Amino acid sequence: MNISALPLPDTHAIAHSAQLLALIRDELAAAGGWISFARYMELALYAPGLGYYSAGATKFGEAGDFVTAPEMTPLFGHTLARQVMEVLAQTGGSVLELGAGRGRLAAAILEEMQRVGKLPDQYLILEVSADLQAVQKQHLQAVLAPALYERVCWLDALPESFTGVMLANEVLDAVPVHVVSKYGTGWQEMGVTADDQAGLMLMPRALLNQALVADIDTLNLPEPYQTEVSPAARALVASLAECLQQGVLLFIDYGFSRAEYYHPQRQQGTLMCHYRHHAHPDPLFHPGLQDITAHVDFSAMAEAGQAQGLQLLGYCGQAQFLINCGITDLMLRVPVHDLKQYAPLASQAQKLLSPAEMGELFKVLALGRGVVPLSGFVRGDRSHTL
Repeated sequence: MNISALPLPDTHAIAHSAQLLALIRDELAAAGGWISFARYMELALYAPGLGYYSAGATKFGEAGDFVTAPEMTPLFGHTLARQVMEVLAQTGGSVLELGAGRGRLAAAILEEMQRVGKLPDQYLILEVSADLQAVQKQHLQAVLAPALYERVCWLDALPESFTGVMLANEVLDAVPVHVVSKYGTGWQEMGVTADDQAGLMLMPRALLNQALVADIDTLNLPEPYQTEVSPAARALVASLAECLQQGVLLFIDYGFSRAEYYHPQRQQGTLMCHYRHHAHPDPLFHPGLQDITAHVDFSAMAEAGQAQGLQLLGYCGQAQFLINCGITDLMLRVPVHDLKQYAPLASQAQKLLSPAEMGELFKVLALGRGVVPLSGFVRGDRSHTL
């Protein structure tokens, strides 16, 4: 879309972005005038006190920039809780959620687990943003009974060892990516530079680290071809796998298997930005005020876990996973003839399940250690495509 058509930030937001821009310019100066796109994305999203996820602007919901499944409806968390409880019945232990947004998913999962009397030892939240930690605490304290809220604990770093279920809903898509492009002269890496007149600009240079493209260099890609790779996401999955003693890593995100991700027709990659419910392709638009994302290469994530000894337990679309976990049964708690309650619930379920909405765009990947196959993948498992 035309960037000029995006809503204008207010003066406070523009001033905030200018502070982050000054930090980025300082980093550019120290690095000789060029930084990788991955480093720029890291600063734009996570620079302390200034990055998109580190500052206080509203990010989720109608007043923010995008709506996630847990923000849309607690039905998502209630259904996911069924898979969580199945794993904890085998392993015991706790739930650890990475990047918990405003706390909606945690609330829904805990409510469902309490309803059936199968609460975890603890519900741990690993949140790197102090701002979001405060938002989560405020929300969960308001909606959970005191005894239930006491089970929630915030972490600043991964534990040395963990037993139970680790959840990451829309986390991997916000991990910084390197942008690489293939031309006749070979692979290049996209970076960010700046001048006094035009401000920040994207600029390629010869790829110095050939390991970045090792997994895709053998693919028969057309030229020109631009795409993303994320060693940081691989490293995150490896770190989670390393500390998992017994249990499951469950990733829910938009993405593809490697063959789909690096499809010859996907010549511009998957990089996308989200600002005030507008999706657009310009990552340099007001740094710090918008989300920057890339789709997930689920083949790479599965390989990172398997390299740490985890078993690939399942991979499928979100709709298939939720149906396997019994979302339709949960909907029947509300009488169909009670249109005032059932109609909104059916509309929410439609968004979660429809291939035209989130049902096929989002995928679910499960990796585990010391657990038996999961109900969420009993039908429609596509692990063989990874």
